[in-house]
Amino acid sequence: MNGKAIIKFLVVVAVIIGTFAYCIEPLAGSLKQGLDLQGGTHIVLEAEDSATGKADNDAVERAKQILERRINEMGLSEPLVQREGARRIIIELPGVKDPDEAIKRIGKTAVLEFKNDQGQTVMTGDDLKDAKEELGQNKQPLVAIELSDEGAKKFADLTSKNIGRRIAITLDGQELTNPVVQQAITGGRATISGSQSLEEAKDLAILLRSGALPVKINVLEVRTVGPSLGQDSKDKSVVAFSAGIAMIMIFLVVLYRLSGIVANIALLVYVMLLLLVLGKGFSATMTLPGIAGIILSMGVAVDANILIFERFKEEVFSGKSMRVSMEAGFSRALATITDANVSVIITAGILTVLGSGPVKGFAISLGVGVVVSMFTAIIVSRFLLRMLIECNFTNHPFWFGANISPSTSADAFAPKVLKGGKRK
Repeated sequence: MNGKAIIKFLVVVAVIIGTFAYCIEPLAGSLKQGLDLQGGTHIVLEAEDSATGKADNDAVERAKQILERRINEMGLSEPLVQREGARRIIIELPGVKDPDEAIKRIGKTAVLEFKNDQGQTVMTGDDLKDAKEELGQNKQPLVAIELSDEGAKKFADLTSKNIGRRIAITLDGQELTNPVVQQAITGGRATISGSQSLEEAKDLAILLRSGALPVKINVLEVRTVGPSLGQDSKDKSVVAFSAGIAMIMIFLVVLYRLSGIVANIALLVYVMLLLLVLGKGFSATMTLPGIAGIILSMGVAVDANILIFERFKEEVFSGKSMRVSMEAGFSRALATITDANVSVIITAGILTVLGSGPVKGFAISLGVGVVVSMFTAIIVSRFLLRMLIECNFTNHPFWFGANISPSTSADAFAPKVLKGGKRK
């Protein structure tokens, strides 16, 4: 046995296991939870024809995009906005327990109008370039607006013609502010007062930035998904995930012995990297389909290790040394692993582009899981197996998964050297 190699190997294993025990909970907590896990609000909206516009396919699609922009700017965790049929729009808001407040924020028509003192509309929200909430001189919540080039010209003309008079700024017919014009405003910037809090000013800014809905939207259904249902789904998912890992680890140890232990340690690295990429890299929201994608990618990770170990055994039986067999096993299995995983990645990519909601979540978690599994199988497993062989615990292929007698060493498969230097 190689004492230094053994110490080095055990230290690396201890570091991986310790890091896993320390980091697994924070990494798992970094994943935001979807509606099916943490509960939230499910809203069904329907567009209808009105005097302002007809609810055709183009108008409904634009309304969906505007609603999606409004919701995204609210900072909610992975909301779902999708169409259902010709005129309906489905919205799922994870973590939102007050549906009335949600509808109030996202369902406004948001028609912004600038009117002179005679009540005539001179400008609309179409002339708006940007809107942001801020605090005024007396910590009064305001919405600072920036107008487009055309809007700046209209606003300069409006204010120059109405010095000493009032101009009203209204949203959906309700007056937001009605200030007296002191001087012409030519910079293309202005502020809207009247908000009671900075949060209210933020909501107004979101509405103005996202633009006005092209058609009237009615609320058909509002359903609150309770946290108890989400907790039940989450508990079952945790049980399934834990059972899956346990069964995989037992299978690997029983079938491949020391190689299986190496694969299990690499599997811990795989779980940590996957949670890190999904949670920190993609800021993913975990749903039940997403968890299914992770569990499925775990199977893919194990499949890669199995291919490598089987190739490794074939090389040993051909008479090569343990180290050479290991290197050859990884090299020969690489092409098969790459072909198999690339086909899965392509499928996941297609589902990500064409799918939505749960399908997209499943595809992303599966695709990322497969990529991470390739790294851990090809790099981490190889690194650990090299260290294990350097330890020289045993020269018997049985302990690396070969179905032969534990007493048979790798030397038994080496070609016999005959007289004249020929090998048998």
